[in-house]
Amino acid sequence: MPDLNNSFFIAAAGMRAQSTRIRVVAENIANADSLSATADGQPYRRKVVTFQNVLDRSLGVDKVEVKDVTRDPSDFSKNYEPSNPHADEDGYVLMPNVNTLVEMMDMREAQRSYQANLNVIEVTKAMLQSTVGILRA
Repeated sequence: MPDLNNSFFIAAAGMRAQSTRIRVVAENIANADSLSATADGQPYRRKVVTFQNVLDRSLGVDKVEVKDVTRDPSDFSKNYEPSNPHADEDGYVLMPNVNTLVEMMDMREAQRSYQANLNVIEVTKAMLQSTVGILRA
């Protein structure tokens, strides 16, 4: 029974990690067109979630956790918009380094991982209920 209970904690940790990833992806998508507040500043910089494997000593199992949420150092794209107040002297505006197609793929992957962890919890719950049913008979 302890092993079945541990699977709840492991799956819940996975769901927490993927929830963070989904939140960060949503933030990236929401800011895909956000420019700098000042003419000489930088636009929104994409955020990336990294995970790490952590030993939970109380349970004796490995769990996933969010290690860090960092900024993507890739280059900004440039759009030619000479009438934009954020344009440089050549008429180019720095745009966020967010590719919405990549973000949608990341969101889909996080969604599937979240769902897989939820399925683990549902199956574990059904197994525990079956075990209790057998013990009562």
